[in-house]
Amino acid sequence: MENTLSVIIPIYNSELILPTLIDRLIPALEKITNTFEILLINDGSYDKSWQVVSELAKKNRQIIGFNLMRNYGQHNALLCGIRSAKNDLIITMDDDLQHPPEEIHKLIEKIHEGFDVVYGIPHRQVHERWRNFFSWFTKTVLSKTLGIKSIKSISAFRAIKRDLRKAFENFDSPNILIDALLTWGTNNFGTVEVNEEERSIGRSNYTFVKLFRIAMLVLTGFSTLPLRIASAIGFLFTLFGAGVLIYVVVKTFQEGSIPGFPFIASIISIFSGVQLFTLGIFGEYLARIFNRSMNHPAYVIGETTTKLSQ
Repeated sequence: MENTLSVIIPIYNSELILPTLIDRLIPALEKITNTFEILLINDGSYDKSWQVVSELAKKNRQIIGFNLMRNYGQHNALLCGIRSAKNDLIITMDDDLQHPPEEIHKLIEKIHEGFDVVYGIPHRQVHERWRNFFSWFTKTVLSKTLGIKSIKSISAFRAIKRDLRKAFENFDSPNILIDALLTWGTNNFGTVEVNEEERSIGRSNYTFVKLFRIAMLVLTGFSTLPLRIASAIGFLFTLFGAGVLIYVVVKTFQEGSIPGFPFIASIISIFSGVQLFTLGIFGEYLARIFNRSMNHPAYVIGETTTKLSQ
């Protein structure tokens, strides 16, 4: 049975590299299948990326461009593409050519072994150490909170069966993590090693702040684990406080009094710190609930290079 592919690429400030990406992507896809589409989702770029996408779409009918009304985030743009895909298998990849188009066939071959989602894992990490650390942290937390061991190896280079989108077709929130949404439909994940290239043009759009936000989204957006941790910490310090009270009472009966402004001040500081930490966790969850109650859309399409099919 021939593969029919939808390749989804979120675009952000990539006007210089887009022509090269397409020049490599189309021949790679033609070796795999005769039926494919390339969905380029412009996520609020402030350069000429949309103009480049429009020109590419005019030259090739297999390219479809979506111009979002503002920058919503990579995962929001991916959700837009996943919901618009027409073909059976979906490939997601970055726009910077760090995911070589020539490696797509490895994802396809692996998913035909019976997996619902396959991640392309690089032989070696090509990013800075701090980014690799946040990547490892996010993947580890996601694995623990969702209870799926194989999801430790995740990347933006994925092959997905289109039917999985049924599991989150009604999901509508500005806080999106595609990998978490995929677990709503399956726990059948696979991985395959692929080559990953150095970014040849420009620099990564993921700053320390953005990666930290993703880590917080993983922690508080799709899990109650932090609340449980806060409860456990509160319980432990309650026991600690009870122990301190017993100690003070015993010492008072034995010695009459306990000298101890430093002692009291240190105890107050500890408990105040724990309370603020716990309130911070509650605040993160309240912020997520507030954002959901505002009914902000996950994305809004401003224009496309072709009419959307129903």
